[in-house]
Amino acid sequence: MNIACLVLTLRLGAAAGSPAPQPGYLYRAALVQAAPGKLLEVVDLYKSGWPGVKESGDAPPFAMRHSQGDRWDLLLLFPMGSQAEFYAAERIARRHRASELARAALDRLDDAIAWQEDVFVYGPSVEELQARFAKAGFFHVEMFETLPGRRRDLYRQREMENAYLRRLGLPENLIFVRESGAPWDLFTVGFYRDLKHYAEGADVPSAKQDEAAKAAGFENAGGIGPYLRTLIALHHDTLAVGIR
Repeated sequence: MNIACLVLTLRLGAAAGSPAPQPGYLYRAALVQAAPGKLLEVVDLYKSGWPGVKESGDAPPFAMRHSQGDRWDLLLLFPMGSQAEFYAAERIARRHRASELARAALDRLDDAIAWQEDVFVYGPSVEELQARFAKAGFFHVEMFETLPGRRRDLYRQREMENAYLRRLGLPENLIFVRESGAPWDLFTVGFYRDLKHYAEGADVPSAKQDEAAKAAGFENAGGIGPYLRTLIALHHDTLAVGIR
């Protein structure tokens, strides 16, 4: 085994022994595909207040609109807090009353959606998410299904990649970890002002990229992607924009 392979093996071994991600704030992530010709109607329903949310007292969703990549048109993140508080008896009752008041809008929404997939995830606080959305107009979403037994390693890889980005002065990704629902084990969201801001990483000299990658625990910058692919069975990338 040469020195480079030995170093990489030791680094991957350290990642495999990293602690499992701890539960944070709970969200429902809804991936929504509009029915043909109905996208603007779904967007308008979001802009006017997602049906049933305002009346229920629940927090409104954060949202982004697909630009290119995966099949969904909208990604919505509904703040829940925790299962216990979200499904408390009084909140369920209020949600039921709200759905009755918003029945017409909910029926419109049902008719305007062709496909929807929900995954419940633990992520950062609502305050942090709000702060990131307030400054962003462009997003990079990466969604992963891990190979068996590699979920903890993938979480660690995402942390390592954030360390790499931090050393380069680039925006770090927010990490969301599956609790239940659709099979995505983990997804990350990168927040950028615009497409030009997203592309700034390409301007960093390769030597500086390699230095940052090694400091974060990778073999070099070129090894980030190949290592990621040893952990995952499926990976979807999507570029998205804000909804104004």
